[in-house]
Amino acid sequence: MFRNYLKVALRNLWKNKFFSSINIIGLSAGLAVFLLIVVYVVDELGYDKYNRNSARIYRLDSDISFNGTQFSSATSPEPLGPALVRESPQVEQMVRFNYQGDILIRKDNQNIQNHHAVFADSTFFRVFSIPVVAGDPRTALNDPSAIVIDETAAKALFNSTDVIGKTLFIDNTTNCHITAVIKDMSRQSHFHFSFIRPRGTRGPNANDWLNNNVQSYILVKEDASRAAVQKSVDGIINNYLVKELEDVIHTSAKDLAQSGGHFIYHLMPLTDIHLHSDKSYEFEANGNINYVYIFSVIAGLILLIACVNFMNLSTARSANRAKEVGIRKVAGSLKSDLIAQFLTESVLISLFSLFLAYLAALVLLPFFNQLSGKEIHFSALYSTWMLPFLFGLVIVVGCAAGFYPAFYLSSFQPVQVLKGTIARGFKSSWLRSTLVVFQFCISIILIIGTIIIYKQLSFIHNRQIGYDRDQVLILHNTDYLDKQIKPFRQDLLRLTGVQAATISGNLPTAGSYNQNGWFLDPTLNAKQAVIVTEFAVDENYVPTLGMQMKAGRNFSRDFLSDSLGIIINETAARLLGFKQPLGKLLYRPGGDQTNLRAIPFHVVGVVKDFNFSSMHEKVGPLVIRNDENWGSIAVRLHTANIQSLVAQIERIWNSMNSGQPFNYSFMDTDFDNVYKAEARTGKLFVTFAIFAILIACLGLFGLVTFAAEQRTREIGIQKVLGANAGGIVAMISKDFIGLVLIATLISIPIGWFAMNKWLESFAYRVKVEWWIFIAASLLAVIIALLTVSFQAIRAAVANPIKSLRTE
Repeated sequence: MFRNYLKVALRNLWKNKFFSSINIIGLSAGLAVFLLIVVYVVDELGYDKYNRNSARIYRLDSDISFNGTQFSSATSPEPLGPALVRESPQVEQMVRFNYQGDILIRKDNQNIQNHHAVFADSTFFRVFSIPVVAGDPRTALNDPSAIVIDETAAKALFNSTDVIGKTLFIDNTTNCHITAVIKDMSRQSHFHFSFIRPRGTRGPNANDWLNNNVQSYILVKEDASRAAVQKSVDGIINNYLVKELEDVIHTSAKDLAQSGGHFIYHLMPLTDIHLHSDKSYEFEANGNINYVYIFSVIAGLILLIACVNFMNLSTARSANRAKEVGIRKVAGSLKSDLIAQFLTESVLISLFSLFLAYLAALVLLPFFNQLSGKEIHFSALYSTWMLPFLFGLVIVVGCAAGFYPAFYLSSFQPVQVLKGTIARGFKSSWLRSTLVVFQFCISIILIIGTIIIYKQLSFIHNRQIGYDRDQVLILHNTDYLDKQIKPFRQDLLRLTGVQAATISGNLPTAGSYNQNGWFLDPTLNAKQAVIVTEFAVDENYVPTLGMQMKAGRNFSRDFLSDSLGIIINETAARLLGFKQPLGKLLYRPGGDQTNLRAIPFHVVGVVKDFNFSSMHEKVGPLVIRNDENWGSIAVRLHTANIQSLVAQIERIWNSMNSGQPFNYSFMDTDFDNVYKAEARTGKLFVTFAIFAILIACLGLFGLVTFAAEQRTREIGIQKVLGANAGGIVAMISKDFIGLVLIATLISIPIGWFAMNKWLESFAYRVKVEWWIFIAASLLAVIIALLTVSFQAIRAAVANPIKSLRTE
C-alpha cells in the first residue's frame, strides 16, 4: 500500500512541477534558516558544559550597595574560597584567579606577546576538566616558578608539545619552567587561557575580606543543593566580612540593611555565566540569553511561514484534485486511505526540502559564522543528535503542513464533487486568507525590528558621549616603559600631527574599572557613603579627550595640593547632594587592615557627564584622582596620513627598548566593539527579515498564479467585453493586497510592544516614532504588490482567444 502511495505522490509532484517547485523551494529556505538558527542556539546553550563537573561548579559574584549606589562584579575576597572549603561541608574544592591579561615572552632575542595569561591556584585542575597533553596536572602548579601553556603556544614557541622542563623568560623579569601542556581551551568556554602561572601568595590580601580582588570558583559535592551552599556562603560572609566591615564603617549590618545597603555574594552556576552574566571584571564579553530567545522565536516563525505556504497552495489547488477524491471514494477508498495518500505527498515534499535545506545550510554556514561572530564547525550539522532531530523534523513539518490539506481534501463528498458543485478558485477560504495575513504579520514585525535596531545603533554611534573619540590612538601596555614613559610622551608631542597625549589606563572605552566606597564623614560612616567608579589620571587627561568642565578647573602642576585633589562628574555631585561642590571634602579609606584611616580629598572641579560604560546603563558617579596609572597612553592626532604617523610613533617606541611589542588601537574602534552584539543582531535581523519576506512572497506568487489560472475563462471574457489590463490586474490583486493591509494593522501594535521591550535594556535610546510603522507597512505592501502584479499583468496581457479555447 505504501508503495502505491509513494508512486502516486511522485506522479502528482511531477505533474504539477511549478507548484511543487514553489513548495519545495519555500520549505527548503525556511528549513535552512531554521537549521542554522538551531545550531546557533545549541552552541550558545552549550557553553562550559565540556567540564565534567559543570553542574557542580559555581562562581562567587559580589553585589554591594550603599545609599542607592550599587556595584556588581565577578570578583570576591581572596579568603572567601578557602573559608568555604574549610568550614562548609557542601564545598569540595575551590580555585581563584588573578587575571594577568598580557604576558611578554622572550624568545630568540624577540619579545612575543600573548593576551591570555592568568594566575591560578594549584587546585585549578581539580575544579576544571582541561585535558592535559603532557605533564602531571596534580602537581603542575605547585612550584611558584612553574608555568602551564596550551598546545598552540607550545607549537608557536617550540614547534612541539614535548616541552616539559623547558624555560620561558616572562615579562623581562622571571624564568619559568614548563610543567604541563594543555589542549587549547574549548571555544565554548567563558574564559580562554594560553598561559597559567601559580598564584602562590599574591601579596597582602590573603586575609583581606574587604577587597574583591579575585575570581573565585567552587566545586560543590554531588549531594549538595544550591540553597544549602548559598546558606554557607551567607554565614561565612556574616562571620568574617560583615564583622570586619562594621569595625571600618561604624555601622551595624542591621542599620546598613535598613538604609538599603548590603554586601551579598551570589552563587553563579558555571553553565549560566555565558548567557546570564554581564558584570564588571568578566574574563570575556559574554552572550545574552534574550538574543537566544529572540532568534529561537524567529526560527520557529520562519519555519511556520514556510509551512503556511505549503498549506495555502495545497488547499488552493484542492479543486483540481476534487474529482480524483470523488472517483477514489466511489471506487471504495476510505477516508483514512486518502489522508495517508496526501500526508505521504506532504512528507515527501518535506524530505526533498530537507535535503536541499541541509545542503544550503552547509554552504551558508561560513557566511552565517561571519554574520553572527561565531565559529561553528560543519560537524555541528551532522552531530549525533542532528540526524534523529532532522528525521523527526521531517515527520513533524510534513504532517503539520499536510494535516489540514489532507483532512480538507479527504472530506469532499463524492456526489457533490462529481456533480461539479465544489467551489473552484481562490475565493471563499477564510483559513487561507488568515494564513496569508499571518505570514505578512511576521514579515512586517521583522521589518519594524530591523528599522528600530538600526536607528538605535546609529543613535549610539552619533550621540554626544561627553568626549571626542575621533583620531585618538591608544597605546597599550605602556607600563613596560617604566620611568621612560614620561620622556616617551614628550617625544610624541614633538611629532607633527600629535596634538596632545595623556598617560592613564582608565580610558572611557576600557570596560572595567575600580569601584570604591567614598565617604562624606572622616569617621567612614556607611550611612554617608557611596560607591563610585574611580579613575587615576594625569593633568592632560581632560583636554586630550576633549572633555568639558562644568565647574572649577582641571588638575594642574601649578597646584601641589592637587595630589589630594579630585574631579567629580555631574552625577556624583547630584548623588552627594553638592549644590556647590568646589572645595568640598570626600574621604577614601587608606592604609592596611591594622591601620585603616580616612584620607581627605578636596574637589577641584566638576566634569560634565561622559559615558564610560555601556549605554545600556546610565552614567554612574565618578571620582577622578590625580594619580599615576601607566597602563595606556591616549594620543590625540590631527593628520590626513594616520598610518605614516603611527609608523613614526612605533619607531620612537622601539627606540626606547622597552622589549614590548608595539600594540595599539583607535578609541572609536574600541567604542564600536562595545556594541558588537547589537550590531550583529541588527545584521541578523535584516537577514531573517529578508528570508521571511522572500518566503512569504514566494507563497503569495504561487497563490496569485493559481488564482489567475483558475480565473482564465473569466479574464478572457472580460477582455473580450472591453476590460483593460489595468482593471484585470486590479481585480486579481485587490484580495491579496487587502490581506497584506490587514496584516499591517495587526503587526503594528505587536511590533511596537516588542521593540519597546528591547529598547528598555538601553538607558539611552531612540523614540519609537510613528513613521517607522508606516515605512514598514508601505515596504511590505510594495513588495507584495510587485509580487502580485508580476503574475497578474502576465494573466491580463494573455490572448483571450487562447484562454477561451481551452475551456
